[in-house]
Amino acid sequence: MSVPAYPSYRDSGVPWIGRLPAGWNVLPFKRVAHLCTDRATARSFPVGLEHIESWSGRLIEGEAEFEGDGTAFRPGDILFGKLRPYLAKAWLADRPGEAVGDFHVIRAHAPHGPDFLQRVLLSREVISLIDGSTYGAKMPRASWEFIGAMPVPVPPPAEQRAIATFLDRETGKIDALVGEQERLIALLKEKRQAVISQAVTKGLDPNAPMKDSGVAWLGEVPAHWAVMPLGRRYEVQLGRMLNEDRSQGDNLRPYLRVFDVQWGHINVDDLPMMDFPADARQKYLLEAGDLLVNEGGSYVGRSAVWRGEIAECYYQKALHRVRPYNHESDTTAFLYYVMESATRLGVFVAGGNQTTIDHLTAEKLRAHRFAFPPAPEQDRIAAFVEQRVRAVDALVSKAEHAIALLKERRAALISAAVTGKIDVRGLVAPQEVQAA
Repeated sequence: MSVPAYPSYRDSGVPWIGRLPAGWNVLPFKRVAHLCTDRATARSFPVGLEHIESWSGRLIEGEAEFEGDGTAFRPGDILFGKLRPYLAKAWLADRPGEAVGDFHVIRAHAPHGPDFLQRVLLSREVISLIDGSTYGAKMPRASWEFIGAMPVPVPPPAEQRAIATFLDRETGKIDALVGEQERLIALLKEKRQAVISQAVTKGLDPNAPMKDSGVAWLGEVPAHWAVMPLGRRYEVQLGRMLNEDRSQGDNLRPYLRVFDVQWGHINVDDLPMMDFPADARQKYLLEAGDLLVNEGGSYVGRSAVWRGEIAECYYQKALHRVRPYNHESDTTAFLYYVMESATRLGVFVAGGNQTTIDHLTAEKLRAHRFAFPPAPEQDRIAAFVEQRVRAVDALVSKAEHAIALLKERRAALISAAVTGKIDVRGLVAPQEVQAA
């Protein structure tokens, strides 16, 4: 879409704004809006930071429980997330309610348009400026003093309305394209999981005779597969506990943490060091082909196969090392996909409730029953799944790249419009502006 520039510009005197249309002003933000601090007198439509989508300013509907009184807001107020402002959360309220938590509730001065000012607050240059002003190392917050003193471009009110209307229309188109890509990604991920689940529980031969596995999530499995506890075929060894004494010593070696073991990938950059004397090295040394499994927390079950990425490496408690007793009978390339399928299905979640995740202790992991095909079939299934998953992941990556480009285009369009780099006045019909 080609959008013309204004006929004449002047220097704004503000680096992030640059050249400004001749008819526009530059004013401190507090000259066009003020901070609202009225406490809510009754609990009514509470809004938290989690209810506002980053960069788009859309409201995410959802129930929430809050303690204490928030700041009252009314339609037309802007709720700007002052905690971690780099998240770019700014919602233009369409109803009255209560801002609970780390918000600045901002109200535009007539005749300035709150919809235009919200777009200014969502421009990438302003977010970067505000984020650079925060106080508090662990919980960075933006002060109203800084935001209020911040110089912003101020076009005439009629142009503010035209810009807001133009951006509503054009960003709406972009958001629709983003939504299509997000739905495509969701479908691809469903397909990915279906491929894995089908292969590791039913095999590759659709005509194979089946039997009841006796395990609910497995259902029927090929009749020639063995169903038994993992501990019958694999050694499960929890990692070495880190303490203050072990962070120093004469036998420092690199080790893996939970953070380092992602699905299908292991980070080996900048690994921490722990003291591993000879007996501990023998016990916790990783070998190529070992499967590492997260034992607890919100990442329970997350797994990856160690490929010998570095010559010598160990692992910390909170990770299980799963190693076949007989490498000729079992391969972790197959077991990895079993773990992924089981984890995604919530097999390791306590009571099936994501809010009560239990630790996947070594005893529990050993006791879990899985279906094991003969070794050659494990190899074929692992190779088949890897090929199919790689193809799906490539499509997901392509869709994610498209989303990133669309969001960059969205941000650039907002910045160009609110700083006057493009002239949208001729692209918005008068009736559209009046309706807005």
